[in-house]
This record gives sequence, C-alpha cells and structure tokens, in this order.
Amino acid sequence: MKISIITATYNSARTIGDTLESILGQTYKNIECIVVDGASKDNTLDIVKSYKPVFGNRMTYISEQDNGLYDAMNKGIRLATGDVIGILNSDDFFTSPTVIERMVKKMEETKADAVYGDVHYVSHKNLNKCVRYYTSRFFRKGLMRLGFMPAHPSFYCRSGIYKQYGAFDTSYKIAADFEQLLRLIHIHGIRTVYLPMDFVTMRTGGISNAGMSSHRQIMQDHRLALRKNKVTSCYFLLSLRYIYKIGERFFSKFIRVGELPEYIRNK
Repeated sequence: MKISIITATYNSARTIGDTLESILGQTYKNIECIVVDGASKDNTLDIVKSYKPVFGNRMTYISEQDNGLYDAMNKGIRLATGDVIGILNSDDFFTSPTVIERMVKKMEETKADAVYGDVHYVSHKNLNKCVRYYTSRFFRKGLMRLGFMPAHPSFYCRSGIYKQYGAFDTSYKIAADFEQLLRLIHIHGIRTVYLPMDFVTMRTGGISNAGMSSHRQIMQDHRLALRKNKVTSCYFLLSLRYIYKIGERFFSKFIRVGELPEYIRNK
C-alpha cells in the first residue's frame, strides 16, 4: 500500500526540515512525499530541494502562486499517486516513527476507507510541553452537528474516496477541512475507524488558532458547511463545542506525551 503525504508550505524555512525528517524517519517506507509550495519568499524551496536526493523518486515538489492552504492541498491531492492520502502541515511532525506503519496495519485489518487518531499541540518555544491534546476517541458522526470532527492532521483516506466525492471546497476560509469531513463521513457515510494513537505534534499558530477572529470565521464556516450539506444545527449547538474545548485544554495540562523524536532532540 502506497501512502501519499501532502505538505503545503509558504515561508516555512524554520520548520519544514522537521516535517520532512519525520517523514523520512517513518518505519513504513512506501511513502510518497508531495510538497506544494506557494512561491515562498524565504529559503523554504531550497531546503525542500536539498531533501530531493534523500527521497529520490519518492518526492515531488512544485512552487507557484496559489489561492491559500486548501488550494495547495487540492493540488497535492491531484498529484498524489498513492493508495491512501494524508496531510502533514509544514510546521508539524509525526509524534513517533511508527505512525504510518500502524495506520496501514489498521486500514488493512479493517478494510476501512479512512483511519484517524489523536494529535497534540505544543508551543514553538517548548516542543516538550503539551498545551492541548486533541483526541478523536469520542467522535461520532452525529457530533458533527455540534462542529466536532476527527483530528484532521491524523486523517488518512483512500485516494478513491477523493476521486468519488471531491477534495476541499476552497470557498471556505478556515474550515474547509470540516466541510470535507462532514461531506465524506456524515453525508456519504464512508467507513472510518479510530486508531488510539497520537499521530502528529502540531506547533500552535496555524490558521485555525489565530484568536477570536478565527473562531468567528470557524463558526461562520461551520454554519455554511452544515447548511450546504443539509445537516440541521444552530448557534447554540455549535457553541457547545467550546465548552468541551475548555475542558480539553484544562486536562491537557496533566497529559504526558512521549519523548520527542530523535531528529528533534538532537537539534
């Protein structure tokens, strides 16, 4: 089974090396690395090119203007040749070297269309400290009416699903990932399975972690996505998710995540 991992970059020189190293460090080797750069103005592309000899024919990269993160991800999906597609953002890295191996095993055992798990957030200043642990353990498709979804950076889906039902709707500013999963899981009923594993370590500061303005946009995007897909919800139901998030952040203080991967510890 061939896995395509898509990484969208823009001025990511400070972190892209960690992302690529974490792909190289996976024990499962049948991985295709696709980097879609949005014409970075720093030396991101130079760093990506420096990894090409290591990846060989397992790496594809392009650099050109795009219309944002989801447009870049769609380009990556179109370039992907793997049986299964996943996303690894340019400031994130795999939490352990066995993530893809265990994901593939789970998918083969269950014959699922998609596998997902957990992720955790850290600050740029301290990669050892978990500031939020996002578990998908309690996810059920009915909870999407409240704005819940599986942790998207842990979501690995068979490529045929994207061909059949489409990728990201780029009209959404922040929550195109929610709309995509709502469409795939709630509307089309693809077969998913949860793998109780921490897939990805994410640095805080992404487009969905940019303060109150981003939360307002997420709420708006969620309402539009639910309306578009004819799923009944309302402001009250969607606001309940924030009560859960407060509790999630509180309990995350007491969660101990594993040691950083060797390529991070040695920096």
